Amino acid sequence: MARASLDTDTSIGIDTDTTRRLRDGMAQGVLSFPLTSFHEDGSLDPDGFRAHVAAQIATGPGAVFPACGTGEFFSLDEDEYRVVVSVAVEEAGGRVPVVAGVGYGWAQAARFARIAEEAGADALLVLPHYLVAAPQDGLVAQLEQLAARTRLPLIAYQRGQVAFTAESLKRIAGIRNVIGLKDGHSDLDRLQRLTLAAPEGFLFFNGAATAEIQARAYAAVGVPAYSSAVHAFAPELANAFFTALQNGDHGTVDKLLRDFYVPLVELRDRVPGYAVSLVKAAARLRGRPVGPVRAPLTDPSAADLADLRTLLAAGLDLVGAAL
Repeated sequence: MARASLDTDTSIGIDTDTTRRLRDGMAQGVLSFPLTSFHEDGSLDPDGFRAHVAAQIATGPGAVFPACGTGEFFSLDEDEYRVVVSVAVEEAGGRVPVVAGVGYGWAQAARFARIAEEAGADALLVLPHYLVAAPQDGLVAQLEQLAARTRLPLIAYQRGQVAFTAESLKRIAGIRNVIGLKDGHSDLDRLQRLTLAAPEGFLFFNGAATAEIQARAYAAVGVPAYSSAVHAFAPELANAFFTALQNGDHGTVDKLLRDFYVPLVELRDRVPGYAVSLVKAAARLRGRPVGPVRAPLTDPSAADLADLRTLLAAGLDLVGAAL
């Protein structure tokens, strides 16, 4: 497995093979955030996860991000996390970069970072810290502390209580192994300021919930790459949307948005946590071995599951696929 090199300093800190592979992958496909498989009793299902992540990789994503928000990182202990990242690395086999999620405070994030590095991950997505609001100096220090404790490249994730100013973006871009930023705020004014403040080569991608809804708007401010929760259960739809967007086929983009993505968001917004549990339910409807969500998330109600089935069937029909 290719590992991050720390040998070549550039304007963004380190120019690694992983950075180049991520940049290329982000231009060629959506970013896959696989679901973590659990048995019905809530225990980890490594075999189910292996089958799921292998199927995800086979559909050609730009990169794979195990144990992140969609993968219920917040529900995994360290031993489970090691299994999840190790399986993802094994299944990727160097074909696509593997970016593992880490989080909580920097001390705990560093423990997960060590596990991910030992498992062979290529980079880390730094999820928002736990619970408290923090000033800009603290947000920068969080990344500095973690960066000092891992050899892996870091991608910062701003959402919730984490939102960088343009000045802070310059500071984190100067940390030797911080290579990019995932945005979940969808504040395009702020995001435009961040992209203009960033050094050349710094990676950005759209991490909004159901990112396709805002993909054109993000692309307009210089952030065309995005993560796709839909890819976890309907890669046919996710890839069709990505291709249409890349080709400037706005008629197809509009149709997919109007007839599938917007209704999906309306269904997702019915219950807190559906951004994950609805995705997992859709994967189960397609026979994927992902199992239930763990508390505090809850699986969809029977009524919502029926609506999801109808919507998913109609969406797949748009791209010539079947439930």
